[in-house]
Amino acid sequence: MERINRSEVSSVKGKTVWKVVLLFLLLHTGAPAVIAQDSTSRVEEPCYRCRLRGLLIGESVVYAGTLYSLSRAWYNNPLTNFKFFNDNREWLQLDKIGHMVTAYQIARVSAQAYRWAGVSDRKAALYAGLTGVIFQTPIEILDGFSPEYGFSVGDMIANVAGPALYTGQYLAWGELRIQPKFSFHYTRLAKERPNLLGKHWNDRWLKDYNGQTYWLSVNPSSFAGRESKFPKWLNVAVGYGIHDMVSAEVAGSIERGFRPYRQCYLSLDVDFTRIKTRNKTLKTVFFLLNTLKMPAPTLEYNGRNGFRFHTLYY
Repeated sequence: MERINRSEVSSVKGKTVWKVVLLFLLLHTGAPAVIAQDSTSRVEEPCYRCRLRGLLIGESVVYAGTLYSLSRAWYNNPLTNFKFFNDNREWLQLDKIGHMVTAYQIARVSAQAYRWAGVSDRKAALYAGLTGVIFQTPIEILDGFSPEYGFSVGDMIANVAGPALYTGQYLAWGELRIQPKFSFHYTRLAKERPNLLGKHWNDRWLKDYNGQTYWLSVNPSSFAGRESKFPKWLNVAVGYGIHDMVSAEVAGSIERGFRPYRQCYLSLDVDFTRIKTRNKTLKTVFFLLNTLKMPAPTLEYNGRNGFRFHTLYY
């Protein structure tokens, strides 16, 4: 029987998951008003029940349809008994952080959609947290019944951690002070294993973990208080990335002549949502931009080369 290459299977799956995520986000950001609503316009807007009903129906229909399609696309072989698979060592845990950030962003966008539908801030944060978890849980359960995969406890923990970070901040502070973000740069490593790391520019940012960096972007002014002179829009970000991983496992990369290592970063960032504007379109753009870590001077530390300074890193 042919041996299953889990690295390549997981990479294809990850790309498909992102397609579902993008479709989900598109559903919630289809109208600029969903993102750009402020408290005043929400009070003046009638028929919240109609909005909420339409939103929930849209979520249910789109998700049920895409989940059915994905189950047919991913799991070609008959399902087996439920089993677990420990993939916590793969990709030096970067994929787990990716799960967390993805689930967080789903919660963040969902909360804005619920507010647009007239839900209070507190309830919107709670519902959004549940949405972020529920959205990915069935996918993990299907993994458990698939012969190629297995239920990953690490993935599930990450899927819960992202929405919990969103909801927890709103319940504690009534605002977002710590935001997970994403950045990407193209690497030469994709050419080494294009089937795994991506053949074209439009799939390399999804599949090449070596070019992905995940950040926690912290807003110092929100912790310092109202008297702080620190710019409200300026953040400090810590990041994590990996390099020389041409296989899901370190041993597989070493066998191919590479020496994988971790990368840690310290940089500046922008919180676009703290830039004041009355333009609703611009508010929408700022909301979406807050998914990404902005290019900025960055200090890197890695186990191979020690400290490095990047004039502009993304």
